[in-house]
Amino acid sequence: MSPDEDDLPDIVDMVMEMGRTEEAPAASPSPLPAAANPQLPAHLESLAGRARDYVEAASSANTRRAYASDWKHFSSWCRRQGIEMFPPDPQVVGLYITACASGAVTGDKKPNSVSTIERRLSSLTWNYAQRGQPLDRKDRHIATVMAGIRNTHACPPRQKEAVLPENLIAMLETLDRGTLRGLRDRAVLLIGFAGGLRRSEIIGLDVGRNQTKDGRGWIEVLDKGVLVTLRGKTGWREVEIGRGSSDTTCPVVALATWLKLARIAHGPLFRRVTGQGKAVGAGRLNDQEVARLVKRTALAAGVRGDLPEGQREQLFAGHSLRAGLASSAEVDERYVQKHLGHTSADMTRKYQRRRDRFRVNLTKASGL
Repeated sequence: MSPDEDDLPDIVDMVMEMGRTEEAPAASPSPLPAAANPQLPAHLESLAGRARDYVEAASSANTRRAYASDWKHFSSWCRRQGIEMFPPDPQVVGLYITACASGAVTGDKKPNSVSTIERRLSSLTWNYAQRGQPLDRKDRHIATVMAGIRNTHACPPRQKEAVLPENLIAMLETLDRGTLRGLRDRAVLLIGFAGGLRRSEIIGLDVGRNQTKDGRGWIEVLDKGVLVTLRGKTGWREVEIGRGSSDTTCPVVALATWLKLARIAHGPLFRRVTGQGKAVGAGRLNDQEVARLVKRTALAAGVRGDLPEGQREQLFAGHSLRAGLASSAEVDERYVQKHLGHTSADMTRKYQRRRDRFRVNLTKASGL
């Protein structure tokens, strides 16, 4: 190795340092151990920029935000306890997840759910690994405590309410067709439902291929419908969204209307609308807006009006659209599985709220 190579800083430390300085302060994790030499030779600066892009592409924006938030949560707890974060100590992490489960981490004494604790543990593992100090999750101080937390506190996941076709039609009627925001929201709901898309997939779409750095897919409007190409959790997949039986509920018509009146021909498909709903910005819509849109329109339409409003607010989210398609599409289950991009039929069945669970009756089949 040449002397020049000895003087180079660690590329991951340098790239993460670059990314940290550009993030908002609230999302920034605790500082990394300082690199020996933060400066690179001029001829490597362009490669450093490309390396940073690849580091960011290794995980989604939502994942990076969650990892940064969890790291900040852990570092704050360590600071209050007077405990050092480095080097990673499995016993300290075991005490931390115990505090999370007991509600002792924050002042409100509210325990974290098992899924939240598992995510926090994954975040710590990732953050320590990026700092070149791996955390051993199999150590007994972590693994045994985590197993006990699961056995004590784990419960079945709470599924979001499925938005069924009749619900969706009522929700669409709450939107103002005379504004760009209303037209955009109409297209978001219909494309999200008919495509069985996750909220991150909806807002990650571009008008065409390779138009933005943060795009997660694109659309092609064809005679019989819209072909959506997505980069999802399991790789690339295509989703065919056919035309509806009526223009008022057709996702293709809603999408075409939005694109035409918003004058969008390139870049992000769904964007922020400003100026009292009269101007379309250049920035991509946030995925949280999809969840808020579903919740707001479902409540306005009186969906599940048999329940108190406080309960209704907890029922609906972005996943309600995806569950709605899976529950209402009366076709062979394998087509629904392919449409949703699931690798197993069991996962698809978790989304089907109206399926006949007793269609196969093994009691009678056995002769009883």
